Amino acid sequence: MSRPRTTPGPVPSAPRNAPDTPRSAPRDTSAATPDAAPGTSPATPREARGRRTRDNAPWTAFGGDLHLDLTERRAAGAGLRAALEDALREAVQDGRLAPGTRLPSSRALGEDLGIARNTVVEAYGQLTAEGWLGSRPGSGTTVAERAAPRPAGRPAAVRADRRPTGRHDLLAGRPDLSLFPRSAWLASARRALAVAPHDAFDYGSPLGRIELRQALSDYLARVRGVRTDPDRLLVCAGFGQGLGLLAAALRGRGTGRIAVEGYGLPPQREVLRAAGLGLAPLPLDANGARTDLLDDLGGAGGTAERPGAVLLTPAHQFPTGAALAADRRAAAVRWARERDGYVIEDDYDGEFRYDRQPLGAMQALDPDRVVYGGTAAKSLAPGLRLAWLALPDELVEPVARLKALADTMSPVTDQLTFAELITSGRYDRHVRRCRLHYRRRRDLLVAALAERAPQVRVTGIAAGLHAVLQLPPGSRPEAELLERARAAGLVLTGLDWYRAGPDAERAAGLPAASGTAPNISPDDWPDTSPGTSPNDAPDDAPDAPPALVVGYATPSDHAFPAALDALCGILRES
Repeated sequence: MSRPRTTPGPVPSAPRNAPDTPRSAPRDTSAATPDAAPGTSPATPREARGRRTRDNAPWTAFGGDLHLDLTERRAAGAGLRAALEDALREAVQDGRLAPGTRLPSSRALGEDLGIARNTVVEAYGQLTAEGWLGSRPGSGTTVAERAAPRPAGRPAAVRADRRPTGRHDLLAGRPDLSLFPRSAWLASARRALAVAPHDAFDYGSPLGRIELRQALSDYLARVRGVRTDPDRLLVCAGFGQGLGLLAAALRGRGTGRIAVEGYGLPPQREVLRAAGLGLAPLPLDANGARTDLLDDLGGAGGTAERPGAVLLTPAHQFPTGAALAADRRAAAVRWARERDGYVIEDDYDGEFRYDRQPLGAMQALDPDRVVYGGTAAKSLAPGLRLAWLALPDELVEPVARLKALADTMSPVTDQLTFAELITSGRYDRHVRRCRLHYRRRRDLLVAALAERAPQVRVTGIAAGLHAVLQLPPGSRPEAELLERARAAGLVLTGLDWYRAGPDAERAAGLPAASGTAPNISPDDWPDTSPGTSPNDAPDDAPDAPPALVVGYATPSDHAFPAALDALCGILRES
């Protein structure tokens, strides 16, 4: 026997055409639960199901949140639908709503704005007819593709990436990004997040997470001979940030000038100048920077303008490839002690040594006078923005204070993951694999040039991720070579791009950096075959022939042969 079906009574609703009233009257939002307030009406099963559907609906069903202000348009006398159409049209025109953006459903937007759903439906329909919006059944409403003209007088956008682009990227300073250990990083991230304490995700020390500082302290002592402890290590967002913090701290101590190597990274010099430090370039030769000339960098003002610090790349001079001789390391440390100054050691690729015994960190000579800077940009990836400074006691507090002002602290999850990567041994295994990979790359480069461009001498190859290609006298000028390289789709730099400008050198009271080094004739260049010389720096004489700096680590495996072919083609015609 079947039960009689009951029919619910009519539900009162608002008039269909009420101007500012939703189509249906607001429902009671209380649920029939033990927490419902006394005296409230329980929701019907249909209402409860509808409310659950709306509350749990994915973004793809209703679109994301959308801010539209109709107040001014309504105050100016515009109707509700016209005000909504104008607000949407303006949002598309000024770029706030990009082409392809999914808009909220008519029901969701109506509820957000407190207007009837029909009003939103009609506004969407009008804008779709005008071509501002698009709509397909089951896909919701999206912003249509439009070729909007560029507003007149608007300044050009600043490029986020200043690296030039081409078919073959041989720029120095970047690893093969396809080698990033995704599986090991993911496994380390899972482990690190599983065991991390809750307070790891709170605001923490500007020095960085203790887990990473402890792991780095042990690793650097074992691998690079660095003498430090976790309380004197600071984690920063790349060596560039660390250098800027150091420069500001030194400026605060009264340092007005800093000595730099005659060849180095221009962005680093920009960082130092931005911190208010004057530059005093040091000449280079086959044994690295002439640190024995530090006392002669007084400039026109004499001792008052002597630098209070020096920035060096002692293990592998960038970009020439020379290793700083032992007596010059000792001279730099002695100068720092006598002048109450500091040596900043940029150990940018300390993990990659091929044909010589690894040189220990210069910091071990005097941890109170040498600041050690390292980075994961070459061993892992620059996009991680992970670097570190081993600081003397006197600089820990001022640098940490500046770090806290800059960004409070570095991101936690990557620090925890990197710490786990180190302590688990995965980082050591990854570095060993990369070392073999880059050594094979270097050997392929040397062999190809020996066969197809024998007039080119390859230097700076005992370590690191790049080489300097020294062309013989009488070759095309460097600028012309670079222009021909660009035409062939090659992206690389010439050695001259790294040279400190003559204006800065004259301000330091010295001749131009290239003119102060000994004139090394081609016959006296160091042997450039792998495994022969740790001091294979290129000629630095005033009339030196052109030289190109090639980052052989940058291309992926499948792209490297084509890049090598293009490079050899340019050099054959040099």
